[in-house]
Amino acid sequence: MEAPNQKNKIIYDPLYGFISLTAIEYEIIHTPFYQRLRWIKQIGFSFYTFPGAEHSRYGHSIGVMNNAHEILKSIGLAVKDEQLHDSKEVSAQKQRHQSIRLAALLHDLGTFCFSHTTEMAYIRYGETTNSKNSKGHPDDHEHLGSYIIKNTDYDNGITSILKKFHIDPQEISDLVKGISKDIIANQILHSEIDCDRMDYLLRDAHYTGLNYGTYDRDYLLHHFERVEIAGQDVLCIKHNALHCVEDFLNARFAWYSQVVRSARGAKYDALAEELTFFLLEKSQIYTYSELLDMVKNNPVQFYSFNDQYFMGRVHQLYSEGFFNKYIKMKEIAECLLFEKSPRTIRCSEFNQRILNQDEQDSDKVIRKARQKADEIAEVIRKKGTDKDWVVGDIPKKNIIFTKSKKRIIRDQKFSNVLLERDPTKILTQSGDVQLLVDVENSILSMIQNANNFVPNVYCSDSAYDLLVQEGVIER
Repeated sequence: MEAPNQKNKIIYDPLYGFISLTAIEYEIIHTPFYQRLRWIKQIGFSFYTFPGAEHSRYGHSIGVMNNAHEILKSIGLAVKDEQLHDSKEVSAQKQRHQSIRLAALLHDLGTFCFSHTTEMAYIRYGETTNSKNSKGHPDDHEHLGSYIIKNTDYDNGITSILKKFHIDPQEISDLVKGISKDIIANQILHSEIDCDRMDYLLRDAHYTGLNYGTYDRDYLLHHFERVEIAGQDVLCIKHNALHCVEDFLNARFAWYSQVVRSARGAKYDALAEELTFFLLEKSQIYTYSELLDMVKNNPVQFYSFNDQYFMGRVHQLYSEGFFNKYIKMKEIAECLLFEKSPRTIRCSEFNQRILNQDEQDSDKVIRKARQKADEIAEVIRKKGTDKDWVVGDIPKKNIIFTKSKKRIIRDQKFSNVLLERDPTKILTQSGDVQLLVDVENSILSMIQNANNFVPNVYCSDSAYDLLVQEGVIER
């Protein structure tokens, strides 16, 4: 590849303006592995609901890198731009700065078609997870991305490029997975307020046209602080920005509650997951082991594993009549191909509820929702025809403002809770560091236990009529 001049290594981002790339970042971005991200939508099938949401993982990942860079500058761990872009500069501080930027840039390298939408089906199917020689890792984007980083030591491969610039692929992999020995780097990349969330909230809001995900990024960046605790650098946010922090966490809570998990925003993603699982069972799309093989031996073929591949495959099977003997899957395919909306089942068990993430009573509410979904599925199984189908979408993860103090302690890995990676830490005006959930004048300390439970169940028109007829739901 011809060496680019510096002007060619600048990207104009709609959120942040000009973003400069180092030589290694420029090479990585122009590999098949990274260019593939151009063809994967950031928020799945949400563009059916919000037509402007056509943005990709490509732009998001560059934005995440830029946020990591800005956080490093804010806390005094960044080198000057001249040093960062000087290929002859080999100081430890420059290498650390570059490595954190690279981990941010590569964090979504293993993203599946339509992002998390089809990934959940691969995780459920668990082809390599359940194999005899498995280490028990889930078949997810994180481990696929790590595999790419460590197993592409050939021309134009990620491993080869990292080694060429004297960057350890294992170190980048550990940073991407959030298990590095560098605690503050883990926090920049993986925490309640990290470079990833800082980007997707603003980017998704920008492209959907909604304001749910907005917060004051500049103000937040200005108030990051590096504090030494038990001999370790820890990422904190100054108390002056407390309400900015709360705005951020509330924006994320609202975004998942009102957009990502709402019935209108989640229905096509739920159907795509169901269809993906079926196609994996029928050996009609790439399996996880096939993806691993492509990574190692055929990067150009792996490049094809994107949204166009998935929709093209569904369209091809539909056109060839493959779905004709699978009526449920044929109708789901039609929903995805032609934006035909399924019915959303409404009943008290499926109402959105604010639950307490620490109380067992919350488990009863979740259990009742699952029991109702099982009851509906059983009625369809016993009394329905091939045209009567239902797809349950009961949440697998909690929508929370912040992890509660009780859960932080339960999941604690370090002897000092302030060294834990995920929880937000506040640097008080007196110079002490507290967990956000312990700050007395924080609203979130009062509602830290809140968990928004948003169950959804979808079905065909005929199934809906049958369920009404059987008295399982009301019209």
